[in-house]
Amino acid sequence: MDPSSNPLDGLRVAVTGGTSGLGLALVEQLHRAGAQVALVARDASRVAAVARRFAGTHGIAADVSSKPSTHPLAIQINSALGGLDVLINNASTLGPVTLLPLADTECEDFEAALATNLVGPFRLTKALLGALALSARQGRPALVVNITSDAAANAYPGWGAYGASKAALSHMSRIWDEELREHGVRMLAHDPGDMDTPLHAQALPDADPAMLKMPTLAAAELLARIARMVQSDEVSA
Repeated sequence: MDPSSNPLDGLRVAVTGGTSGLGLALVEQLHRAGAQVALVARDASRVAAVARRFAGTHGIAADVSSKPSTHPLAIQINSALGGLDVLINNASTLGPVTLLPLADTECEDFEAALATNLVGPFRLTKALLGALALSARQGRPALVVNITSDAAANAYPGWGAYGASKAALSHMSRIWDEELREHGVRMLAHDPGDMDTPLHAQALPDADPAMLKMPTLAAAELLARIARMVQSDEVSA
């Protein structure tokens, strides 16, 4: 791959949570940049609509929190893209809505947040490591981006399930980056900032959208970071 002119052109990228918010903005901008994109989300009709909107993208309806879905999803991603260079684990859930103190959080809601925000990315990344390692051996980028949050580092009352899951995701990313670096696979935890997204509106319906970052800007910032890593050979063998 020659990333000298446009490092995103030709990249094979999978984006979970790809039908709204940051995920949708990433799909649009990656498509525009010439990347090959597979988008994943639970709602089959919304997945199909986004895939039709951006011709040539591959829509896959799947729930990343479901263990039985993991390997079929990994196979579909590999088949659709002919391999994988970048996995963006973006799908997230808040846990309980409205937000609750941890003492009032149901165990099932806490487990659901972990399943989507932490265990799902772990399983899907593990299932796709072979494809990513192959990309690295071929001299292509091999990168996993886990979308995290400042709630991973700051103790916000009411955000316990979400914050705990994102804190674990961030630390898991750092550990995996150390373990996989020698194999040419890199792991990045990325905090896009507070965005005007459906997820944020769920959590704080009274928030002023004017005070929040637009998902299009957050997507552009993340893709610029990925492009810099590709150009500097941080994510290629």
